[in-house]
Parts: sequence; structure tokens; C-alpha cells
Amino acid sequence: MADPDETGRVLRDCAGAWLAAGRPHVPPGPAVFTPMTPRAATMTSPIGELLLVGDGEALTAVQFDDARRGDPTADGAGDPVLAEAAAQLRAYFAGERATFDLPLRAAGTPFEQGVWSALLEIPYGETTSYGELAARVGEPTAARAVGRANGRNPIPIIVPCHRVIGADGSLTGFGGGLACKRALLDLERGALSLGLA
Repeated sequence: MADPDETGRVLRDCAGAWLAAGRPHVPPGPAVFTPMTPRAATMTSPIGELLLVGDGEALTAVQFDDARRGDPTADGAGDPVLAEAAAQLRAYFAGERATFDLPLRAAGTPFEQGVWSALLEIPYGETTSYGELAARVGEPTAARAVGRANGRNPIPIIVPCHRVIGADGSLTGFGGGLACKRALLDLERGALSLGLA
């Protein structure tokens, strides 16, 4: 079990401005949904506030508070896909879940879709390099293109782009920041507890 002071430091590094920014939550209230209407719900997590976005049938994005790309206006508080995503993420952060079982729909090119599918094959607690991932998708010389596709992953954590590291073992970019990437990898290795209090 990690030292509580160290856990607190990691969470402050990871979430600092997110939690203090006072971003408005999606307004409460009933919503009428039609298929494919973008809807969103926020959840508090140990790595900051997350915006979960769905279309009524699948999860389409997980956005970190400081990286939001146009908040959908529909309140997704009653959306079962978003509710299940939040429940599974809470279990993941508590160290009780290693995989996710959610309907996903990520918009991207065929190449990006292939990379994101390959990300789902990286086991919990393990990492791979961009070059190894490029070889898995049949493009062994396309490590940079794989890196770009990895960076465009709209469903981080659930589609585990944080498990991709540099060939030398170094941490490389992550939409939530390198402190968050380290915290997620440490959580998966059992070196850090990120459970919600």
C-alpha cells in the first residue's frame, strides 16, 4: 500500500487545477434523448473531474477537465451507458476492476481505429512501446503515426493509451498529463491506491 502522503502528492499533481478550476457541471434536470444525441455527465475521480460523453448507445469520449473539446449540452444524468461507465471507472480507481465492459464508439480513421483496437489488447498492469504497437497493427515502421493515433484516442483510461511508453521505458505524452499517466500505471502495478474516499 502506498504512503498516504505520497498518494496525496500524486493526486494534487494530477488533479490540481482541475478540481480548483470550478468548471460547471452539466446542469441537472430531465432530458429527452434521441438516438445519437450527444450527452454528457461528469464524475469526480482521483485524477480530476472527468467528462463522460455518449450518444445514447455507446460511450464516445472520456475527457479530462482541462482538455474538454466542446461540452455536449444534453444532460446525461439518466443515461445508462454513462452511469455504467462511471461505475466501472470508480471500481477501476478503487483497484477492483482490471477491464471494462462497455459499448464504445470512437470516431477516427481506419488506421486510428486499428490502433485503438490494439490498445484494448494491452493487459492491465503491462506496458508496450509505440514501436511494438506499430508492429501489432501491421505497420512496423509507423511508430510515429501510432503515437499520433494514440494521442487522438477519445476514450482514455478505458481504451488504455496510458499503457504505451517510449522504447527506452520513459513516459511519453498523455492527455491527462504525465503525473496522471504515472499514477494510472502505478495503480495497475499495485504500487498506488487511487480509491475514491
